[in-house]
Amino acid sequence: MTRILVIEDNADLAFGLRNNLEIEGYEVRVAADGVSGLEEARSFGADLIILDLMLPGLDGYRVLKALRAEGMSAPVLILTARAEEADKVRGFRMGADDYVTKPFGVMELLARVEALLRRAGTGNRESDLSERLGDVEIDRASRSVTRAKAPVELTPMEFDLLVALVRRRGAVASRIELLQEVWGYGTGVVSRTVDTHVAELRRKIEEDPARPKHILTVRKAGYRVGG
Repeated sequence: MTRILVIEDNADLAFGLRNNLEIEGYEVRVAADGVSGLEEARSFGADLIILDLMLPGLDGYRVLKALRAEGMSAPVLILTARAEEADKVRGFRMGADDYVTKPFGVMELLARVEALLRRAGTGNRESDLSERLGDVEIDRASRSVTRAKAPVELTPMEFDLLVALVRRRGAVASRIELLQEVWGYGTGVVSRTVDTHVAELRRKIEEDPARPKHILTVRKAGYRVGG
């Protein structure tokens, strides 16, 4: 099983990342500060590290510098609120492989994780498999969808929304959860964005959008996938 280390001092964010990565089939460990993160990196043998920059004890730059100085070659994805170009350049020069700024969409982050792992030759085979939803097939590696073998043209957000629903394997996703995962919105945002995109998805993948079989509404709760 592919192993991922998350070094993040925000407990809520770390919990969310761990939960979403474990749903994808990864083995995940979490460290809440730079010192323990560096120790975990040495002992865990992670295939990929997600690293915050603003950490207590030892900041992310120093952790990254130590990792590379010790010869650790696992991809490092920096996850931070620091969006200045100078911060990004410094991170890449010190050996980071990717750089994602907060707030972010979970689906985008998962896609970047998969891309880094594939590039490193340690991709999670389970997470790279195609998903099926009735006669709809979803290829996450190529971000393509077919229905009854015919191509379905989805926008990037429609594709990410579909994957976010399918990966729950029938569990309900609330609108707030989908807004956070796909669009990176905070919990205070009220929007019909999800409903609009669900309606468009149904139009494209359902045989009868008025009586959907694949994307089902759960009253007062959100959406889930059917057969």
